[in-house]
Amino acid sequence: MEKIIETVNLYKDYMLGTVSVEILKDINLSIAKGEFITIMGPSGSGKSTLLYLLGGLDKPTSGKIIINGKDISELSDQEQSIMRRRDVGFVFQFYNLVPNLTVEDNVMLPILLDGKKISDYRDKLDEILDIVELSDRKCHTPRELSGGQQQRVAIARALINEPDIILADEPTGNLDSKTSEEVMNLLQRINKEKRKTILQVSHSIETANYSDRIIKVKDGRVWE
Repeated sequence: MEKIIETVNLYKDYMLGTVSVEILKDINLSIAKGEFITIMGPSGSGKSTLLYLLGGLDKPTSGKIIINGKDISELSDQEQSIMRRRDVGFVFQFYNLVPNLTVEDNVMLPILLDGKKISDYRDKLDEILDIVELSDRKCHTPRELSGGQQQRVAIARALINEPDIILADEPTGNLDSKTSEEVMNLLQRINKEKRKTILQVSHSIETANYSDRIIKVKDGRVWE
């Protein structure tokens, strides 16, 4: 199968004062286009750090991250920024919505930041809001929505630029079990119908069961 994400001898260290702390050690991964992957591991194992590295939100100490055949360390800052906006969609545990913007405006933020015309994406907006079942809420603000609805807005925002990859950090971490199930069914549907590659970080085996494959991270190393 076609590889969409690959890491080669990936390391990540952080400095705590004068002490170097190794967070990730010699990570070698290969993820195929269209896979639904769950990254699991105890707190402090490095799983969220790995997700942020794959999305270009952080830089490795050494090693390679290859997205769609491109080594992202060889991209300029501007090229990396474009990659994050167009090739990767992000879904966070705390939604990261702008509270005083409507659902419609929150979903359209990546288009605005990318310097594209909002008018060119009206049909796409309507399609995505229909997929996430929020067509009747597009003029509401986040404070008028439930947690599950806010997370669906975040998923819609991640989809608007039609990225190949969606990275989700504990997407159901703040939701009750029923709402978590609804969000996971939505992500699974997007994976199957839209053929999006999805990588999520999760503590929950129930959530992980929606994925094709589980990657376990422990003590900074990968155990598949």
